[in-house]
Amino acid sequence: MKILLLSDTYSEHTEKWALGLASQNIEVGIFSFNKATYNWHEHENITVFFEPEKKINADNLLTKISYIKYLSIIRKIIKHFKPDILHAHYATSYGLIGALSGFKPFFLSVWGSDVYDFPKKSKLHKKVFQHNLNKASVIMSTSKIMMQEVKKYTNKEIFVTPFGVDLTKFINRPTTIPKDNSIYIGTIKPIEEKYGIEYIIDAAQILLEKHKENFKYKFLLIGPGSNLEHYKEIIRQKNLEPYFEITGRIPFTNIVDYHNLLDIFLNVSIDDSESFGVAAVEAMACEKPVIVSDVGGLMEVVNNGEFGRIVKKKDSSALANAIDEIANNIAKEKEAGKLARKHVLKNYDWANNLNYMISIYKEFLNKNKK
Repeated sequence: MKILLLSDTYSEHTEKWALGLASQNIEVGIFSFNKATYNWHEHENITVFFEPEKKINADNLLTKISYIKYLSIIRKIIKHFKPDILHAHYATSYGLIGALSGFKPFFLSVWGSDVYDFPKKSKLHKKVFQHNLNKASVIMSTSKIMMQEVKKYTNKEIFVTPFGVDLTKFINRPTTIPKDNSIYIGTIKPIEEKYGIEYIIDAAQILLEKHKENFKYKFLLIGPGSNLEHYKEIIRQKNLEPYFEITGRIPFTNIVDYHNLLDIFLNVSIDDSESFGVAAVEAMACEKPVIVSDVGGLMEVVNNGEFGRIVKKKDSSALANAIDEIANNIAKEKEAGKLARKHVLKNYDWANNLNYMISIYKEFLNKNKK
C-alpha cells in the first residue's frame, strides 16, 4: 500500500503517523509546506517529495488560495509515486490542495483550528472549508467533540482516529534529567498564547506569594515558540527567573524523559481549537497527574475530570489552587495516575489507533476496487 501524506513534517503528529505507517511496511510519501527540524523521516519506507527551506506562510485566506500554484507539483508527485490514497492532514491548507488535485481516494483529517476557527471567519472561509469536506472520500477527526463540530458542515460519516501514544515508551520510569527536591510542574506544548502560558506564569506568582519562604515549585515550559523572549521578559519582571526553565523545542524522542521529570503536567489551553490533547494523554500514560482547562477535547481525554483536574480557562487562581491540591496529596495522586494509565491503555493505545487507521484504509480500498 502507498499513502501520500499532505502534512507538515515539522509536526510531531505527522512524524508519528508517517513512522507508524512505515513500520507496517506501508510506503509513505510526504508533501509539506514546512520543514522538519531534524531528519526523523530517514526511513526506508518514507520519501519526502516536497519540503521547503522556509515555511510557506498561510495566515490568511489569500495565502491559502495561493497554494493553488503548488498543484502542479502535487500532480507530478502523484504521477510518479502512484499512491493508493492521498491523505491530507489539516483541512484548510493541505485539505485545499488535496481537494483541488482531483485525486481519488482523498482522505481528510481535521486537526483543530481548521474546524473551530477557519470556517467562522467569513462566508467565503466557510465555503472553502465545506468544499474540502465535500471533495473528501473519507473524513477523520482526532476527537469525538471535534467530530460533532465537523458535523455542522457535512452529513458525511466521520471516523474518530485519536493521536494515541506508544505505551511501550510512555511509561512511568526514572528520568535521566537531573532534578532536585522541588516539585516540577510544566507543559510540553508550543510556548504560545493559545496554550495559556501567561496564566501558568501568573499561577506561579500566586503560589510564590502564598508560600513565600517555603516555595517548593519549579516550572518548565517545554517546546518551541515564536515569542519566547516575550515570556522570558514577563518572568523576569515578576522576579520568577529562579523558578522557571524554558527549554525550547526538544526532539520527540526526548519527550517521555521530560514527562517523567515532571510531577504535575499542565495543558491549560485557552482556545477551543485544542481538539484532542495528546500531550495530556502522554502524561497520563506516564502516570502523572494532569491539569487541563475546560476547552475543546481536553475534557474528553480526562473523561470529564475522572482522570485529571479541570480548571476554568484563563483562571490563574484556580490553576494555582489545583497545583497546590495535587502537591499536598502526592501519594494519592500516584494511585490516581495508575488508573489514568489504564484509561489511556483502553482508549489511546497508539498501536490500536494506528491499526484502526490502516483498517480504514484497507476497508475503503477493498470496497472500491476497480
